[in-house]
Amino acid sequence: MKIDDVRKNAFAMPLNNPSYPRPPYKFYNREFVVITYRTDPELLRALVPEPLEVVGDTVNYEFIRMPDSTGFGDYTETGQVIPVRFKDRDGQVQEGGYVHAMYLDDNSPIAGGREIWGFPKKLATPKISHENETLVCTLHYGSVLCVNATMGYKHRELDHAPLIKALAKPAFMIKIVPHVDCTPRICELVRYYCEDVTVKGAWTGPAALQLFDHAMCDVSRLPVREVVSASHYVTDLTLGLGEVVFDYLAK
Repeated sequence: MKIDDVRKNAFAMPLNNPSYPRPPYKFYNREFVVITYRTDPELLRALVPEPLEVVGDTVNYEFIRMPDSTGFGDYTETGQVIPVRFKDRDGQVQEGGYVHAMYLDDNSPIAGGREIWGFPKKLATPKISHENETLVCTLHYGSVLCVNATMGYKHRELDHAPLIKALAKPAFMIKIVPHVDCTPRICELVRYYCEDVTVKGAWTGPAALQLFDHAMCDVSRLPVREVVSASHYVTDLTLGLGEVVFDYLAK
């Protein structure tokens, strides 16, 4: 392969058989179960990187079922998102979510999520199931149960307008790419948005959440003090590409 052809075809790893296609990345009937809980604000401030600022003392624990996505296929994901505030170079302040941890069961979105945006994704086994009148959500890391969440099934409908407003907020994560000597070659704060969002149904109900200790799946680092609320909703959306809003290696 000629050098110019390498430059032309270089998009993702591996060069001759990338793990995922080029965008757009569209999701249909994407099902969310989100449990908001209170935790220790000092722990939040210790984990969230500047220039982001922690807002309050809550964490959104999310389970997401994605049965139909372009390029990434059929998979389930889970993780923790922390409400934050970000001030850009122009002094504009945005509220959004810092993606702290993600666990999922499909190679393609793990590779794509880490390489394109910098999503903090690890391979694990999250599941959403319906047991009679209860939504049951679990996360296993290997054979070990790390998360157990339950929610009453569609007890009350939610107004779509506040949910659409929340889904329009940006999300932030740290993208890290090491050099061949294991020093950081890229270390950036990335922002992205969900686009073309259609909410097809949304509900709330009682919920419970348990996080268990695991050395390599440290969701319990942000312990549950109190469950605040829970939501269950189904959407169609497009995962927008990211933009770099802060470079940690810039002098």
